[in-house]
Amino acid sequence: MAITALPPDTDADIARVTEALAMITPRWNVRILLALSGPPLRYSELAAKVSWLQNGQLHPKLKALCDAGLVERTEHTARHVTYGHTERGVALLPVLPVIVTWAEEHLETADRPLPAIEQIEDSLTLLTRRHAAAILWVLKSREEVSGRALARIVMPSSDWTNIYPPLRQLVADGLVDTDGMSRPYRLSAAGDGLGAVLGTLSAWAAGQPLDQAAQHPVWGNLQAKSAPRPWVSSQSRPAPAALPPARTLQSSPAWHNRDLFSHATTARPKAAIPAGGPRR
Repeated sequence: MAITALPPDTDADIARVTEALAMITPRWNVRILLALSGPPLRYSELAAKVSWLQNGQLHPKLKALCDAGLVERTEHTARHVTYGHTERGVALLPVLPVIVTWAEEHLETADRPLPAIEQIEDSLTLLTRRHAAAILWVLKSREEVSGRALARIVMPSSDWTNIYPPLRQLVADGLVDTDGMSRPYRLSAAGDGLGAVLGTLSAWAAGQPLDQAAQHPVWGNLQAKSAPRPWVSSQSRPAPAALPPARTLQSSPAWHNRDLFSHATTARPKAAIPAGGPRR
């Protein structure tokens, strides 16, 4: 069933990306996936690595990740059960540094250097706003669009004025710009910079190699940029530590059991989102 008035292929692409974001955005999901990097773990071993979760929180999160096809539960014996990544879960991990790179360039400057895990969580919050993906797709494709025209494309079966709440939120988030009431809407620099993130998510959601992101019909044909810097994982969030040498997107990040996403910089680029934007 179509969710927008866009061509079927584009509509399906947006739906896949929206579904992919819904898998990983719920709180703690990315942290659990990172804690599972490496050999499969027993429940007690995993619980020790995500010790900030209260009793009873881990099990439903694990079940949801298993249902999403990102984690698999292996019952060796009645008393020996382990959890580990599926192939889809492993393929998702290299998407995360792409999100970190975008966040460091475009999210507001925080009062303190943020670990990369928090950069990811903040970015996912923006991308999972209601109708956000479809609005971003249309604005990237058509450059400038009026609110009424955007409504006819993004939510064809709804009253056209319903487009304004999600649009205002995207403007507040710094992803969309407008020159004022009744003026067309367009992507901001931060919104346009999402090309690598959304193109890579689209490739992953479609089961394609991540390097296919450069051929995405909307978000592809990007100018070459430096590869995202890697980051590391563990059960705690201490002060930033030294980073290993940079890797390319085609290779998976190196996972180490220390400094959960300790990838934070002391000097951050100029913010695209005004102070007071979405930060935990």
